[in-house]
Amino acid sequence: MDGWHKLSSSLSNINFAQAGSKISKGFNSSVQATKERLRQVAPDEITELPQEYKDLEAHVDALHTAYLTLLKITKVYKHESYDYLTHVQESIHELSSFLSYNISSFAATNLKGTNLPISVSPAAPPPTQHKTLPHTLLRAATTTSNAVQATAPGPDDALAKALALYAAAYKRVALAHLDHNTAVQLNFLHPWQTTLNTSIAIAIKARQAIRVSRLELDAAKQTSVVPFLVVLTSAHHSQQQPQEC
Repeated sequence: MDGWHKLSSSLSNINFAQAGSKISKGFNSSVQATKERLRQVAPDEITELPQEYKDLEAHVDALHTAYLTLLKITKVYKHESYDYLTHVQESIHELSSFLSYNISSFAATNLKGTNLPISVSPAAPPPTQHKTLPHTLLRAATTTSNAVQATAPGPDDALAKALALYAAAYKRVALAHLDHNTAVQLNFLHPWQTTLNTSIAIAIKARQAIRVSRLELDAAKQTSVVPFLVVLTSAHHSQQQPQEC
C-alpha cells in the first residue's frame, strides 16, 4: 500500500498538460525540420534570422573547427612516447629486466628459511627510462661511446669522445623536451579543452535552442494557416451558392 501511495503521489505532481505541450512542440519541430530538409516548405515560409546572428553563427563554427583541429593534433603531447622510435627493442629489454627483478625478489622473500637454494640476491629494480626520441639518442650515444672507448687502443678515442659530447648535449635537449611537453599540456591543452567544453559548448547549445524555437514558430504558422484557409474556402463556397427565394 505504501508503494501505491508513493506512486499516486508522484503521478499527482506531474503536470500532464505541460508535458503533453512539450511533446507536441517537439513533434511539430521534427515534422517542420523534415519538411524543410525535403524541400516541402517554400523558402519565403521559413523565418529569416538576422544577418548579425548568421555572422555570429559562422564565427562560432570557425572557432569550433579551429579548436577541434588543433586539439586533435596536439593531443599527442599527452603521451611522452609520441616520437619514440625504438620502443619494440628497448621494451623487450626492459621486460626482461623487470621479470628478472621480480623473480629474484620472489625467491629471496619466499625461499628464505628453507632448504631450497637461492640462486642470486634480489637485484635493484630497473630504472625508469623516458620514452622520447632525445632520450633514446642520449642512451644510444652514451652506450656506443662507452663501447668504443672500452675497445680503443688509446685512452682518448676521437669517436668515443665525440659520442660522449653528443650525449652530454642531448641530455640538455632531452630535459628541455620534457619541459616543453609539460608546458604544452598545462598552458595549451588544458585551457583549450576547457574552453571547448564550456564557452563553445554553451554557444552551440544556444544555437540549437534558437533553431528549435525557429522550427516551432514556423510549425505554428503552418498549423494556423490551414484552419484559416479552410474557413476562407468555406465562406467562398457559401457565397457562390444561389439564394432561395
